[in-house]
Amino acid sequence: MSGGRRRRALGARWRRHRPLRTRLAVAASAAVALVAIGVCTAAYFVIRYEMYHQLDLNLTQSATRILQADRNPETAVLAGECRYLSAPACAQVVPADPAKDSAARYVLPVSPPVREVASGDRAPYFSNFTLEGHPARMAVTPIGGGRALQLALRADSVERGIRQAALLLSAVGGAGVLLAAGLGYWVSRTGLAPVARLTATAERIAATRDPRHRIELPPGPPGREDEVTRLAASFNTMLGELEQSVSAQRRLVADASHELRTPLTALRTNAELLARADRLSPEQRDRASGALGRQLREVTGLVNDLIELARDEEPQPLLEEVRIASLLSHAVATAETHWPATPFPLSITPEAHAVTLPGIPARLTRLLTNLLDNAAKFSPPGAPVEVELTSRGQELDVTVRDHGPGISAEDLPYVFDRFYRAEAARALPGSGLGLAMARQIARAHGAELTAEQAPGGGALFRLRFGDRTNERSSGKASFG
Repeated sequence: MSGGRRRRALGARWRRHRPLRTRLAVAASAAVALVAIGVCTAAYFVIRYEMYHQLDLNLTQSATRILQADRNPETAVLAGECRYLSAPACAQVVPADPAKDSAARYVLPVSPPVREVASGDRAPYFSNFTLEGHPARMAVTPIGGGRALQLALRADSVERGIRQAALLLSAVGGAGVLLAAGLGYWVSRTGLAPVARLTATAERIAATRDPRHRIELPPGPPGREDEVTRLAASFNTMLGELEQSVSAQRRLVADASHELRTPLTALRTNAELLARADRLSPEQRDRASGALGRQLREVTGLVNDLIELARDEEPQPLLEEVRIASLLSHAVATAETHWPATPFPLSITPEAHAVTLPGIPARLTRLLTNLLDNAAKFSPPGAPVEVELTSRGQELDVTVRDHGPGISAEDLPYVFDRFYRAEAARALPGSGLGLAMARQIARAHGAELTAEQAPGGGALFRLRFGDRTNERSSGKASFG
């Protein structure tokens, strides 16, 4: 493995084994530290440039004064003493031809580039050198006639200022790195505080199995939350849905336990009675056996209904194009055999015969059967249960109206609740799950099931299927 891959692997391993807060703090600190170091480094080079630039300006001014005083200086040393950042500077005139050098010794070093400037082969330049053990700055410029003017100033103060600036900027950079570390830690704590609260809440719920806990959201105007706050709000919404689901499951278990207690007790009683069949007359045995069979069917139906309702969603088999008129006719025919004393007049408008909807025939049949059975159960003997199917374009309305006692205003909001039974229905057969299951099937098919008082008495149930054209084209319905 190459060095680059090894470093990337180590970096990835480090990220996996460090919490998000630590990684965020390190990232923020590194970003601020790099900015601080970059600014200090840039400031160092700017200060160094400006100080040397000031020294170069002094050298240029000295050259101007020398040439103004003598436009044709001799080849010789003009000034042999170098000062700090002030005139006079060390100055000498150097010819391009070494044979024309002055007999006097030069005070500044004469190198080949100096001769090249004198001959015009090189542009004027500035350079650093050491003069008698001290740092110095030199300027070389042509003055015509194959000669060059050399000037120099000692740069002790410049070098000392540059060193002091470097030390000061290093201290500032170090302080910036420490400040970056503190800021990174603060950013990680404040920025991830909602995430920490979310994690703590999730762990508390996992430990206590109590979804009533919520994450405290920071105050602020709605619509201006940051991403983490929106995440916490979404988590609170999810907890609310979870709490409702858990409460609904607990109510279902409690209601099922209550509803199963009575038929199970009756079953046990009849079973114990049949166990002593030798003491019973044939009529008593037949009566107990018939009661036991009816109770077994009731318990079986109740358990099946509970299994379907406990899922709280409809299965998702392949959908079919269902003709509601045909299903309704079949459901009415079946109800007439179950309730021979109740007539079921059926009215279907001509345009409703041709309308089809995507759905599950067995589930829709169960929905219609539950509505018809509920209406027949509350209808007096001989009173009709009026069934009507109408169509408006792709919308279908199924109405089932009985002539029973109707639904009181107090009971109307709870008609579709599981195990809910009005006072007038306590003595009637049934589990109290038929209308709840009908509403669940209707919602799964995108339909709306409502109940109301019928004009003139009785109850009116209305099942409305909306426009499903788009869903038919996609082959999907709102199941689950």
